[in-house]
Amino acid sequence: MRPTPWAYFDSSVLVKRYVSEPGSAAARRLLRQYRFLSSAVTPVEVLSSLTRRYSVGELTHRDVSAIRARQDKDCSYWELVEVSEIVLQRAEELVQKTGITTLAATHLASARTFQAASGLAIPFITADVRQRKAAQALGLNLIWVA
Repeated sequence: MRPTPWAYFDSSVLVKRYVSEPGSAAARRLLRQYRFLSSAVTPVEVLSSLTRRYSVGELTHRDVSAIRARQDKDCSYWELVEVSEIVLQRAEELVQKTGITTLAATHLASARTFQAASGLAIPFITADVRQRKAAQALGLNLIWVA
């Protein structure tokens, strides 16, 4: 049996695992298909998204608690790329080249750092439009979740 291949998941896709919205079915399918790799900032980003959705009434306290419990179970299967000096240097370069946000640049830099260290050309999976454009410009193997 072949090992499950890696893919880098941006937090915009991971949120779709927990919150039903456009692209959730595709995100869940991809999360079953690939081994999960992301940045160490991803859990904080997911919590931020949940908190924001709670504050505007899209999620209840019960929803957030249930999602957090699922996330706590799921995280044992995650591999997270440390936000190291090299990741930050690469992220700075990406911000200067593309004008993307700090967190988008951190995700792209994390994926590129993993690829450089492992020698693997893994898919980069995102639902963020600006990040998609930057990933395409970098020549990453992009999987878009609409």
